[in-house]
Amino acid sequence: MADLFELTALEQWRSLQRGDISPTDLTEHYLDRIDRLNPGLGAFVTVTAEAARARAKLVETRVPKTAPLWGLPFGDKDLQLRAGVPARLGSRLMQDNVPETSDQLVQALDTAGGISLGKTTTPEFGLPSYTEPAAGPAARNPWNPDFGAGGSSGGAAVAVAARMLPFAPGSDGGGSVRIPAAACGLVGLKPSRGRIPAASGLDVPGGLPVAGPLARTVADAALLLDAMVAPGGGRPEHPFAVRAPGGDEQLLGAAIRGEGRYQLGVMTTSAWDDAYEIRLAPEALTALQTAADGFAGMGHGIEQTALAPDPSYAPAFRSLWQLSAARIPADTPEQEALLEPLTRWLMHRGRELTGRQVAEALTALAGYERSFIRQLASFDAVLTPALALSPRPVGWYDAVDGERNFAQQVQYTPFTSMVNVTGLPAITLPVAQTVDGLPMGVQLIGRPGGEATLLALGAQLERKLRWQDRVPPGL
Repeated sequence: MADLFELTALEQWRSLQRGDISPTDLTEHYLDRIDRLNPGLGAFVTVTAEAARARAKLVETRVPKTAPLWGLPFGDKDLQLRAGVPARLGSRLMQDNVPETSDQLVQALDTAGGISLGKTTTPEFGLPSYTEPAAGPAARNPWNPDFGAGGSSGGAAVAVAARMLPFAPGSDGGGSVRIPAAACGLVGLKPSRGRIPAASGLDVPGGLPVAGPLARTVADAALLLDAMVAPGGGRPEHPFAVRAPGGDEQLLGAAIRGEGRYQLGVMTTSAWDDAYEIRLAPEALTALQTAADGFAGMGHGIEQTALAPDPSYAPAFRSLWQLSAARIPADTPEQEALLEPLTRWLMHRGRELTGRQVAEALTALAGYERSFIRQLASFDAVLTPALALSPRPVGWYDAVDGERNFAQQVQYTPFTSMVNVTGLPAITLPVAQTVDGLPMGVQLIGRPGGEATLLALGAQLERKLRWQDRVPPGL
């Protein structure tokens, strides 16, 4: 009989529903794995073992089994606030921060019947696309701990890839679900802007950050996504959910069925091509070809496409990213000294922006959104590399020069942020491995509200390539 961690999240849920295992059984199983594996991988920054055990008992006795995540463990990303649990946000500045109230997403996952085992590691304020915070251990890639896990949902990705969790929620403001999913050999899904009411993106300038699932299989990602959309099960009852069209269907059905034939674009251009030298590693091109050949062999239409150059994107996105750091609560020299160089650089540049510059950046990105969607409107989905390079070694990013550090991040992850700007859904799929065994993935970008199409395509490719059978060494 397989160990519990070898089962998919959906298989574990079915075992819970049948009564073969209890929420307490599953919680103890994963707490034991965290205790053994986390010290060498840095997936969790805080483990709330006793609270998890108490929560499991409560779920068993007080939460209806119809709750969509009944009894399934997960981890809160350490950017999310859970009442009474330290929320350090990956920063030395926030080491003593213990919130009194929980975020809406945390509340939603509790309503869905999930059991939080703790807080997963994130970089400082979630700003970098790698997870090596000065405030604690780096999140290390389970496939080779000398390499990083990507970011900013790096700890969540490590926990799922190392089978310390069945799946995990993350947040994605510029690729922060998809980047670590690709680096760690997982499925990562960024939903449409407005799809998840508790983390819609509608309340943030530019609408960049949304929540999304990281999982080992397409169906597991859909299972968690459905619960994030409608924590009580059934149809989402929230006015902000109407921003993402696509019906009220349970997305898990699309992932399980994996049906349909679609017209796919294949693209290697990105929004950053006019501002930085973007070079695609051979491993990235091999992964892209593997996916394109797989889809073509299943009867999907395949057509090469490219984005028109747009020099307005890079300065506008940089301004918006810098603006996101302007509100960091570091107002004295002592507080600022606790920040990492990249964060200080972003914060100072953000505070230097004028109101006119911010308005111009928002206008430019709104125009880019319309142009991007118009250019790709003839496709059901567009296939790109997930990352331009193979996973980066721990310590690869410049630890002193914020400007150079930002450039390195762009050159590693040029295909993700434009999806946040346009508000579109996108999924990363782990289709290949390098000669050294590191994961390589691809990204599918969908139409507005097109999560069901992305899940159907992902399920079809998963059945062909069987990436869910790959396991990091030593696990």
